[in-house]
Amino acid sequence: MNYEDRMVPAWVKVLGDEDLVFIKNFILASGSLKDIAKQYNVSYPTVRLRLDRLIQKIELSEESEQDSFVTLIKNLAINDRIDYSTAKTITKEYEKRKKK
Repeated sequence: MNYEDRMVPAWVKVLGDEDLVFIKNFILASGSLKDIAKQYNVSYPTVRLRLDRLIQKIELSEESEQDSFVTLIKNLAINDRIDYSTAKTITKEYEKRKKK
């Protein structure tokens, strides 16, 4: 691992370019969802949903997991292949069945 790789947090690495640009614009707008909505020409709830999804991606990437199946489900959610709530439902059910 080179110096630059150590400087970039793992959660940043799971985000795509579009997500990173959104975060940059959000910071430059001083966190104003209203301003971001105007900039992207979308509604406030759309911006709120996008921000919530970014938060979910970051949370999923921060959770360390030893189980390869759970890791697969989390990666599918991070990469928008399945939604966050579905990923949570699958992993909860998997954990319940694993304990039986």
